[in-house]
Amino acid sequence: MPESLKIGNTLIEDTFAEAFGMRYTRLIVTAANPRWLDAALKELCGYGSSVIGCDAEIAVEQMISPGQTDDGRPGASVLAFGFSGDALGKAMVNRVGQCVMTCPTSAVFDGLSSDRYRADHPDAEDLDDPPRLPLGKQLRFFGDGFQKSKLIGDRRFWRIPVMDGEFICEDSIGVAKGVAGGNFLILASDQQTGLAAAERALDQINLLPNIILPFPGGVVRSGSKVGSKYNFLRASTSDTYCPTLRGRVESKLPERVNCVYEIVIDGIDFDSVAQATAKGIESAAGEGIEVISAGNYGGKLGKYHFHLHQLFTSQQ
Repeated sequence: MPESLKIGNTLIEDTFAEAFGMRYTRLIVTAANPRWLDAALKELCGYGSSVIGCDAEIAVEQMISPGQTDDGRPGASVLAFGFSGDALGKAMVNRVGQCVMTCPTSAVFDGLSSDRYRADHPDAEDLDDPPRLPLGKQLRFFGDGFQKSKLIGDRRFWRIPVMDGEFICEDSIGVAKGVAGGNFLILASDQQTGLAAAERALDQINLLPNIILPFPGGVVRSGSKVGSKYNFLRASTSDTYCPTLRGRVESKLPERVNCVYEIVIDGIDFDSVAQATAKGIESAAGEGIEVISAGNYGGKLGKYHFHLHQLFTSQQ
C-alpha cells in the first residue's frame, strides 16, 4: 500500500471510517401523483438524521416508476436503520401512522422480504429480534373495527378507512442486518469550495442503490466526538475539526483548511457502503480540497472499518 495517495492535488489520508452494525428495513411508499408522494416522503423521513437523538436514521433510497410498484402508482423506496428490530419496528409504526397514513392518497408496502434476504445471504446470522416488523398489523386499529384484511399469495394487506377512501398498508415488513455510519471528511480551503465538493459527491452517491445519506441534504457540518465536558451529553462537537477553534485545541486541520464537511453513509451491507464511499471521495477531490479523511474512534466502537487507501488499491 502506498504511503501517500492523491486524487489530483487532493491528499487521501491513510485512515479509516468506523461504522456500526444496525437493523434496517425498506418501505415502498406510493401516492396518486408526485406532489403527494413528495409530501409523504418529507414527513416520513423528517428528524431522521442520527440515532444519537432520533428514533431512526431514514431517507429515500431511490424513486420508483409506476410500472415497478405494487399498485402501479409513482413510488419511492425508503431505507430506515435502528439499533434493534424492536426499536425500528416502533419507529416505523409511529412514522407511518403519523406521517404517511395522514397524507392524501398514500399507501405503504414491504420492500424487504426476510426470506429473500436469507436466500441472498446464506451465511447470515439468525435475525432473531424479530424476523419481521409489524406495521399494518398495528395501524389497522385506527380503523376502529371497520378495517379489512386481504391476503394475496403469502402477503397480507390492511384496508383502513380514511376520509378520501382507504389507506392500504402491508401487514408486516422485513428486517435485516445492515451497516450504518460509514463516512468521509472533506477538508476544504473555504466553505464555498467545500460545499461544491460535497455536492459533487452527493450527485454521484445518490445514483447508487442500497444506501442512504441520512443527514440534511446528505451533508453534516456538525461532526461529533464521543462524550462531552457536560455529563448529560453523549456526544459533542468535533472540536479538532472546527476551524474557529484552531489555536485553542489540538487541531487536525492543515493551515489552509477553513471548512470541513462530513458525508455519512448507511447501507444494506459492507460492499454497498464501501462502493458509495469510494465514489464519493473520487467525486469530491479537486481544486481547493486539501485532504479527504474519515471519522473513527480508534476502532473500538464499530466493527466495520473502511480503510480509505484500500478502497482504491483494491480496484487496481
